[in-house]
Amino acid sequence: MRDEAFCGCLWLDWLSGLSQAHWTALLQKTVLQGQRERDNVWTNEGFYAVVIFLTIFIIIVTCLMVLYRLKEKVEYSDRQLKQPPPPSRDVHLAPIPVHPAPLPPLQPPPFHLGSSMVQARAVPKPLSTAPFAPFPFSHPAASAGVAPASTFTTASGAISCHAPEPICPPCILPTEIRPCLSSSHSPFRMKPAAGLQERRGSNVSLVLDMSSLGAVEPLNCGVTTPRESAAQEYLQSAGRTLTRQQLRHTVLNTQTLHAEFAEIPMNFVDPKDLVIPSHGTKNRYKTILPNPHSRVILKTKNSHDPLSSYINANFVRGYLGDERAYIATQGPMINTVNDFWHMAWQEDSPVIVMITKLKEKNEKCVLYWPERRGIYGKTEVLVNSVRECEHFTVRSLTLKQGGQSRAVEHYWYTSWPDHKTPDSTQPLLQLMTDVEEDRLATGPRGPVIVHCSAGIGRTGCFIATTIGCRQLQMEGSVDVLGIVCQLRSDRGGMIQTGEQYEFVHHALCLYESRLPFDAGQ
Repeated sequence: MRDEAFCGCLWLDWLSGLSQAHWTALLQKTVLQGQRERDNVWTNEGFYAVVIFLTIFIIIVTCLMVLYRLKEKVEYSDRQLKQPPPPSRDVHLAPIPVHPAPLPPLQPPPFHLGSSMVQARAVPKPLSTAPFAPFPFSHPAASAGVAPASTFTTASGAISCHAPEPICPPCILPTEIRPCLSSSHSPFRMKPAAGLQERRGSNVSLVLDMSSLGAVEPLNCGVTTPRESAAQEYLQSAGRTLTRQQLRHTVLNTQTLHAEFAEIPMNFVDPKDLVIPSHGTKNRYKTILPNPHSRVILKTKNSHDPLSSYINANFVRGYLGDERAYIATQGPMINTVNDFWHMAWQEDSPVIVMITKLKEKNEKCVLYWPERRGIYGKTEVLVNSVRECEHFTVRSLTLKQGGQSRAVEHYWYTSWPDHKTPDSTQPLLQLMTDVEEDRLATGPRGPVIVHCSAGIGRTGCFIATTIGCRQLQMEGSVDVLGIVCQLRSDRGGMIQTGEQYEFVHHALCLYESRLPFDAGQ
């Protein structure tokens, strides 16, 4: 019995010890699990707190930035309101003072027309049938031992003029020759253009309304603004006739020439006023468009498709306003080559003058003539011969269409750099002389086609020089300002830069120096 009691006690002691260890382990496990749960809870709450804090911070920074921008706009608007309004560019007539102050003595101006600052055009003389005087390359002064060379300086540097010294003593001119409209009242004050955009265009855009197709008509075709009316009046009436002696002195005053050029309205066309669907696909430069009143209209069978009759080209008047003496156009594009030859055939042009390379950094013109024979639309073009000269290449072409054939001379002048002027005026005068001889030899035919890349810069210089040389030959004087105004009336932007305007004067000065003493008298 004692042994059994002892074993029972041991069993009870073991069970009690086991229960105590078991409960202790369970208690520790429960405590650890609760601690882990509390740790997880605090970790999630911390993460959410950080996200909320960052979100609020970003919202606050964004609001501050918006408020700062609004403050800047308000301050800018206040500054704009406090500034005086810009001066008006419209032309206003100044009131006549009741008691005018005494004026300082003035030097006699080179031209007068009462009290007007705009010189009226002289009554046109009847067109003369006298042939165009060829450019004389040999001068008596050269054989007499007189140094025939002289130089002039432009923006691009010194340029050789190769002209003899003036035979007549220089006349006394005012120190400054002003253009016909006073610069203080002109609405067209612009900085002298340098290397303009054949690119093209200008900041000034004067609008001409659409009139009848293909005819050269007056500019006042619709309702115009005062600015446009002033531009049209300037282009129709401005002029400054120079005698031969005055021309020699004018080329020495570069600043005056550039100031005079800056006053001439560009007369560009607003694209919105050229109501031809998708005409931009046929324009090499989107800002150089044909003026509606003088543009060339291609005759097509499809009268309901105005785009098929469109070409970026204008009829340009010649000496004494001879209508349709020239066609100024852009360099043909890959999709306008057929249109170009269509125009050459339709207008019966005897001569084509190309004054650009095919590529000058960018494409300026496509190769639109064949090597021997090519068909462009309905026109077949044959190259009969090629003659290489020092500064240009001459191709004798035959155009055929519908059983008829016509001879065309193609001059390709490659010595004129883009946006600049040649180093010498003599090659241009030689080209002009050869073109005029071919034109007169063909009899009464259509206009001479002249193009560069955009059809306004180098094209304008060639046409202006040709008209000016004709005027010097027939009248013994020249009005370069009036010539350029006439060109821009027919096609906006003709002669793009002041440097080109100066170059035309030097070319005319060289031509004048080789004319007989009594030319135009």
